[in-house]
Order: sequence, then C-alpha cells, then structure tokens
Amino acid sequence: MALTTLEVSPVRPLHVLYLDFDGVLHPDSVYLTRNGIELLHRPGHTLFEHVSLLEEELQPYPDVKIVLSTSWQLIKGGYEHAKSKLPAGLQERCIGGTFHRREMRKAWFESMSRPDQVILNVKRRQPSRWIAIDDCPEEWPAWALDCVVRADPEQGIASGAVLAEMKTKCKRQFGARS
Repeated sequence: MALTTLEVSPVRPLHVLYLDFDGVLHPDSVYLTRNGIELLHRPGHTLFEHVSLLEEELQPYPDVKIVLSTSWQLIKGGYEHAKSKLPAGLQERCIGGTFHRREMRKAWFESMSRPDQVILNVKRRQPSRWIAIDDCPEEWPAWALDCVVRADPEQGIASGAVLAEMKTKCKRQFGARS
C-alpha cells in the first residue's frame, strides 16, 4: 500500500471589516416603523445608497471578510435579515455579526457601545487585521482609532474625507492596491 502525501494549503490570515449600516451606507436617521425600517427626514436619500462605494473599495481585497456591527441584526430576522440587505458580492464576504443569540442576551448587547461590541468580537475572532467603519468615532478608545474609519452621519462613506480615510486604512491594513 502506497502512502500519499496530504496537500495542506496555507492558512490565510483573517482580515475583517466591521460594518455598520446607519451613518455609513446611508444617513443615520433610520427608524423601525410599522412599515419596516425606514430612512426618515432625508429627502433625496435612500437606504444603502452608498453600498457601491464599499463594493468598489473592497474589490482589490478579495480576502477581506465582513462582520456586521449594525443594530439591524437585532430586529426580526436577525443577522440573516441584515445580511440580505447587502448585494450578493458583499453577502458572500459576510462571516457573522457582532451579536450572537447563543452567546449573549439582547438587552446586554444593546447596552454596550458599538466600540465595545466590535472589540469583544475582535478578541473572540482574533483577526490578524481589521477595520471598523462607524459614525460614532468619539466612543472608540484611542488605541483602536488606527483601525476605525470615521463615517459622516449624514454622508456616510460618500464624504470625500471619509472615502480617502477608508482607502488609506484599507491599503495599510489589507495590502497595496493592485
């Protein structure tokens, strides 16, 4: 009997983008109403209006995975519902959310700041590189700010300064553009 050699592929380092929706992919004035999730008081804007900018920025980094860090994962349908709001290409990158029903109570999670939610998840997943896109940068600890893209609550990632910061941090964290 001949012995065969197992081919072992090298383990790729985990690179994660922690993604908030409100104030990032559209303005932050989003509310749960009787009609569902609605963007209120922002004429001329739509939910997920900046998603193509995110797709474009992540295109050179095919190994980057997405972890949802949005309150959308707390409503009916949870993580799967939130993920379904993204285009197929971004859905394929999703590997989970910062909220896990098996690991934590909803009330406890809701009482945590977004930075605490993300940092807890970073400790659990241990990505080698990560970035969080969030519209509340003042809540982040100073040591994490190199990994945080500060979105504009009204313009999200469509703001020129935010887009420039996202490009710089993606390049630094995830590799040079090809």
